Amino acid sequence: MSNAKRSFSSLATVLVTTIICLTFAWFAGANQNSFAGHSVLFICALISIAVNWLAFLPCAIAQTEKFYDLIGSITYLALMGAACWIAAPLDAKAIVAALMVTVWALRLGSFLFARIGRDGKDSRFDKIKINPARFLVAWTMQASWAIFTAAAAVTIIGAVDRGPLDLYFWIGTAIWLIGFVIEIAADRQKNAFKNDPGNAGKFIDTGLWAWSQHPNYFGEIMLWTGITIIVLPLLSGWGYLVLFSPVFVIFLLTKVSGIPMLDAKAKQRWGDNPAYRAYRAKTSKLVLLPPK
Repeated sequence: MSNAKRSFSSLATVLVTTIICLTFAWFAGANQNSFAGHSVLFICALISIAVNWLAFLPCAIAQTEKFYDLIGSITYLALMGAACWIAAPLDAKAIVAALMVTVWALRLGSFLFARIGRDGKDSRFDKIKINPARFLVAWTMQASWAIFTAAAAVTIIGAVDRGPLDLYFWIGTAIWLIGFVIEIAADRQKNAFKNDPGNAGKFIDTGLWAWSQHPNYFGEIMLWTGITIIVLPLLSGWGYLVLFSPVFVIFLLTKVSGIPMLDAKAKQRWGDNPAYRAYRAKTSKLVLLPPK
């Protein structure tokens, strides 16, 4: 494919992705508090796109991906700030939902920013950052990722009647907490493993990584599922579209940009290693399970 056709295809992808994101937010936020005639979720979708497109401009000029994940975290913080401001005053349920996303974004954003600062680059962007149109696709996808994943939390905050702290709240909070702890533990274990010179060229198969090939992603899925459980009693009509949130996370992590990409790289590095083949055969792909 020529560069012109590739750029045109990329811009078409940006347009379609943006339309899908805004349409989702328009309908899913139909029963929420509003500002200037628009729901909390729709305004958050506009903010998500604006933040990422504005950040794209200097990064495209510099052809750098070093601030990509940091901007992703800033996007979530902007969404929580806007939602809380529009929907104020807040009750305990809304505050907890906002804190869940805020704490997660601060933790993961600082972790990823420190990692790329140490590694110097993210190989996922090697081919696309030199093409502005393709690079814009990545930033638009990040904007969409933020609004789709945060939709349940924004809906809790923006609900007209949030209701009491019911059983859904406590179950969802417990699942979020377990997922958050798993994600932190998995990231720290892998970071410590990679920083040990004695592990150079090796793959991690200890700690949580002995129970799952991708425990950090399992934790990620759990925490967004927890928030979605909390929002269940608040949904009606088009609002049920926010149940797409955990489905979107699972699909993206297991079929698109998460596990498939990492598995392909791992097979290139250790595909001929009998120990690695044995590890893949005995270890769960995602869910934490005892090794076979």
